[in-house]
Amino acid sequence: MADKTQLARQFIEAIPHSAALGMELTEIGEGRAVILMPYDTKLIGDPETGVIHGGAVSALMDTCCGAAVMSHPSAPSSTATIDLRIDYMRGATPGQTIRTTATCHHVTRNVAFVRAVATDDATDTPVATASGAFTVESKP
Repeated sequence: MADKTQLARQFIEAIPHSAALGMELTEIGEGRAVILMPYDTKLIGDPETGVIHGGAVSALMDTCCGAAVMSHPSAPSSTATIDLRIDYMRGATPGQTIRTTATCHHVTRNVAFVRAVATDDATDTPVATASGAFTVESKP
């Protein structure tokens, strides 16, 4: 499992958009991943409020979900998004890091299912939640 987790970590850290958005993979293993995205003015979607653009939050959540799938004991070391539903609850507080935690909760022969939550410092009030389906390579 350690080799698979390390491979997932290397893959996520090598994705150009992850680096451009400042993502930092802080935890990964056993179908769970945590990725942080520090506040950065280049990611602001609304200059009047300073709130981070929803597209950056979406990329963070998608990447974290993929990492969770890649680290699941029953899933392959690579995956792709089939479907990802994101519900935005509120704008992230300007100046605060956004933290996404994703859990791969079920894996079939062809599909892995994931849930995720994005928060800022107000951890009891999510910025967004997500649920998605990701590819799994069929085993012969």
